[in-house]
Amino acid sequence: MATITFYGAAQEVTGSCHMVEAVGLGRVLLDCGLHQGGDAVERIQDETFPFAPGDIDAVILSHAHLDHSGMLPKLVHDGFSGPVICTSATAELLRIMLNDSVGLYLRDLERTNIRNARRGRPLIDPVFDMDDVEAVLKCCQPHPYEKLVDLGESASLRFLDAGHILGSAVVELTLKEKGKSKVLVFSGDLGKQDSALMNEPVILSKADLLLMESTYGDREHRGDADSELELRDILHDTWERGGSVMMPAFAVGRTQDILFHLGCLHQAGELDNWQVFLDSPMAIEVTRVYDRWLDQLDGDGIRHLSDAHKESLVKFLPTLNLTASTEESMAINRLKGGAIIIAGSGMCTGGRIRHHFKQRIWDSRNTIIFPGFQARGTLGRKIVDGAKNVKIFGEEYVVKARIETVGGLSAHAGQAELLSWVSNFQPQARTVLVHGEPRAQDAMAEKLWQDQQLEVEIPRRGQSIVF
Repeated sequence: MATITFYGAAQEVTGSCHMVEAVGLGRVLLDCGLHQGGDAVERIQDETFPFAPGDIDAVILSHAHLDHSGMLPKLVHDGFSGPVICTSATAELLRIMLNDSVGLYLRDLERTNIRNARRGRPLIDPVFDMDDVEAVLKCCQPHPYEKLVDLGESASLRFLDAGHILGSAVVELTLKEKGKSKVLVFSGDLGKQDSALMNEPVILSKADLLLMESTYGDREHRGDADSELELRDILHDTWERGGSVMMPAFAVGRTQDILFHLGCLHQAGELDNWQVFLDSPMAIEVTRVYDRWLDQLDGDGIRHLSDAHKESLVKFLPTLNLTASTEESMAINRLKGGAIIIAGSGMCTGGRIRHHFKQRIWDSRNTIIFPGFQARGTLGRKIVDGAKNVKIFGEEYVVKARIETVGGLSAHAGQAELLSWVSNFQPQARTVLVHGEPRAQDAMAEKLWQDQQLEVEIPRRGQSIVF
């Protein structure tokens, strides 16, 4: 008998964290992610674990995105010392992600404490620091896809390609008790079937319990080709208005897909007059990691690079400017039009994109393109939902820029792809929906019942189930 308790990404998208407890396995976390939305310093200060981190035996990490990995530094700070088991590419990306995330948090905290000191308020101690990042990295135990990894005498796991970002994995966890085996499958985040660079998610057919993501359980995406045409048309319209384009993008996955699509437009002669800026030190570093792993990415995308005689995403887009320094980033402000600015964070909760919003969100000539999901409570979600005014760095700005959402650039599977993936389990697995907002989960639950007569469970935060 095993128990799983849902501590995050339960009727919400961010903060993925699920505890599995079983004889012979101990207490293992599936992911240890950060909740996103609101003020970063306040959010992190308020984050607590409803369990003792020192009692956790291991963490199994599906991929490197912060909503799945961002609380690992606090976990080790509070007493965890076990292994962080992940794919090899995830381990490489994790170093970049955590160093950047914790560095940003510490800089934001420093600014907050300066304001607190001026106002006579108490200073805030950090809940983790860069030493904790190094401790996490020392805990990492990387493994390739498909390898059977023993977790003691009574448990084992395999990582299978989820097709979401580089290194992303579906987790297949096998538990043995009294001579019988039970299989828990955790989808992590599933990618699209026609992703530009990623492989299609691996199909599985057997599970006793399936933890299934449902981010886009209520909607479909356009295909990659249609999304590229949509992107082309938005760029054309913005050029005609004399404006620039801002694209908030996750440094891992989303940015690299965008660079590929922009490269395709350039190769087709559709991008001649635009200057493209990748304005994110982290995204620049991650893109170089992607270049080193190109042989593991999708064949169709790589063939496009080869046909153009390019061996990297950066060289595929010759108009790309890599702006790592603050000075280079600020220099973009001198351009009044014709700039495509790709910057983090993906949900506009931090990073340089907010600085570009300050300069351009109030100008109707400009366009903001959202290429991915915006969680509740984030600045990105407020803009997508039609906010007329937004606060950025404590100042209010009117939103006059055109707002566009290109869902087909998302790294997540749409509803039909999720339904198709689930349908391969024969016999049907006991299915639990995680990593989705209530509307999306309800829509997916209804569709699964209509199409497959599959009744699913939707746990609330803190709820446990036995399997």
